[in-house]
Amino acid sequence: MLGALPRRWWVRDRVDVNLMTTKGLASEAGCIQRGFRRFCRNIVAVPIVLSLLCSQVAWAQMGDYGGIPSGSPLDGQSGSQRGAGETIPQAGPSTVVMPTTPIAPVTISGGDVLSPSAVHSSPLPGADSDVLDIRNPRLKPPAAPGEYERWVFDVTGRKLKRFGSDLLLPSNRDYAVPATSAIPPDYALNVGDVVSISLNGSVEGSADFEIDRNGQIFLPHVGSIRLVGTRYRDLKDRIAAAVGHQYRGYDVSVSIRKLRGVRVYVTGFANNPGAYTVNSLSTLVNAVLAAGGPSAGGSFRSVKLYRNGHEVVDFDLYDLIRKGDKSHDPLLQNEDVLFIPPVGEQVAVIGSVNEEAIYEARPGESVEDMLRIAGGPTSLADAGRVILYRLRDRDSSWSHQLSRADAAAQAAEAGDIIQLLPQGSLMRPLDRQSTIVRIEGEVNRPGNYYVPPNTPLSKVVEMAGGLTKRAYVFGTRFTRETVRTQQRQSYREAIDQMEQVLVTAPLTQDTSFNGGDRQAQLAAVRGFLTKLRGAEPDGRLVLDLSPNETQLPGNLVLENNDRIVVPPRINTVGVFGAVYRPASFLLPAGEPKRVKDYIEQAGGTIRAADKGTIFVVRANGEVLSKKRGALNARVLPGDIIFVPVRTQGNTFWAKFKDITQTLFQLGLSAATVAAIQ
Repeated sequence: MLGALPRRWWVRDRVDVNLMTTKGLASEAGCIQRGFRRFCRNIVAVPIVLSLLCSQVAWAQMGDYGGIPSGSPLDGQSGSQRGAGETIPQAGPSTVVMPTTPIAPVTISGGDVLSPSAVHSSPLPGADSDVLDIRNPRLKPPAAPGEYERWVFDVTGRKLKRFGSDLLLPSNRDYAVPATSAIPPDYALNVGDVVSISLNGSVEGSADFEIDRNGQIFLPHVGSIRLVGTRYRDLKDRIAAAVGHQYRGYDVSVSIRKLRGVRVYVTGFANNPGAYTVNSLSTLVNAVLAAGGPSAGGSFRSVKLYRNGHEVVDFDLYDLIRKGDKSHDPLLQNEDVLFIPPVGEQVAVIGSVNEEAIYEARPGESVEDMLRIAGGPTSLADAGRVILYRLRDRDSSWSHQLSRADAAAQAAEAGDIIQLLPQGSLMRPLDRQSTIVRIEGEVNRPGNYYVPPNTPLSKVVEMAGGLTKRAYVFGTRFTRETVRTQQRQSYREAIDQMEQVLVTAPLTQDTSFNGGDRQAQLAAVRGFLTKLRGAEPDGRLVLDLSPNETQLPGNLVLENNDRIVVPPRINTVGVFGAVYRPASFLLPAGEPKRVKDYIEQAGGTIRAADKGTIFVVRANGEVLSKKRGALNARVLPGDIIFVPVRTQGNTFWAKFKDITQTLFQLGLSAATVAAIQ
């Protein structure tokens, strides 16, 4: 059976499996002896024949050697490279030469897009994978605040960060080029890059070639082509010119199939100095970020790149951060050295600038240059003058006032603190403030009125056409922004003091309470304080008016953003809280009843009522407590009578909590709370 197989099926590339030769057999051996030996040789040859048959079938399935005709400059290539003058090695007895898998041609159009498989950094021979792995857990976090940052905080009370530190996040160390990155036309090919070449026309085929250590690729029938240092935009012309010496009438398409990593060294005052393997498309900035950026003692204004012992570029990271300029950010090459010098003179810029921070000044930069790097003055800044605090003058006249012209001539020094003062937020005298007043409700022409400074309330009422017949002057709601600001500040201070008292003082004197009950009380305190902090004072002024007043106080000088709401007369009284039938009652004609009469009219207090804390809220915002004779007082139109619920233990804390919650539900001002006695 084996003798019937054609020779080309089981002989390939000089693999001579001579199954029929019986050299060395003794001529005098008998027929049985010769047959036995032939049988043994056939048994040994069977695996070899089967292996060759499988290889032949695989080639048949892949086509005619990957679609590369005999005689093409891509013929006989399998991805391995040969230097100039090298002969094509022939397969030995146990060698099976497999052709390169065909790839689709890619035409150069100024910058191809790498496929995901092509974008990776191959480690260099002998590289330490632990040192080069950017996800190494031994990498230090971003640099902690330095001595100058801590000193600025002690002096100014502002926690300023170094400008540029926002770039130094752990996630920014992932500097690998994404799968959609385009190879720039200026990219210079390097050893280890894989170039894909496709030919169409008189010669056809496609194959990948890796640039060898000599910087060359080898094409059969063409020879070696030196590609190291060739710009990507010139790659097609270089290949076409080499192939054109041997062939005519063809088209060539080239692309870069894979990039080889390069090893660089980040030294000096880096947060994580060391050796890094980066992608061939990585730049100086990529490597600096991979190393965690400058340390607390490292410079953002100078990163030096050394190549072959010579300084190539001195890159200022401020150009990238503040200007977005990467024009001087070079591509890295193998064995490049990046050096981060120590930090230069540091200056703090505070006040009405667009970005308060600690900046680094280069030699020759002025105070005005520091303001420019800080984004310049804000819209509310006093841009005409600068306050300069100079460290060397701290024991004498520490602060100096400079004009902007003087600031441009004044060199920045280490330890300077530069401040721009605000002017838009300054409070002006009332007699210089133009006023916008809003009046609404029971007036004939409600609206917003623009009046000159020192305008009295009577003038605005006259401009609004006067009050209507249904106006209830006693219930007028007058709010003022300056009062609201003052109330807010006092209110926050009162809450802070209350928090200290409620959290530190015992909440109950009952020793039978267990730890869980006390924890529940503390949780209630925190919830109560959270609710108080969420409330806002309304800035209401309680006007000193009699219940039967028919005119607003005309001599009250108005301020900007004052608001006057004149309500209609409401002949009702509300009774709410711990009574049997909370309701609003219509006031009868004649002499008004007392507060306690309306409580009885609402069914009286329930068993859980706290009779000692009953209070009345008048229509003008005034609060009348029981201690001030609330129960015997005559009711007025718009009064609200409230009977709180008695809480457990009847402690002051519980009573105050219920009263405060109720008051804020009714939308009362902080002044109302302060009036409770």
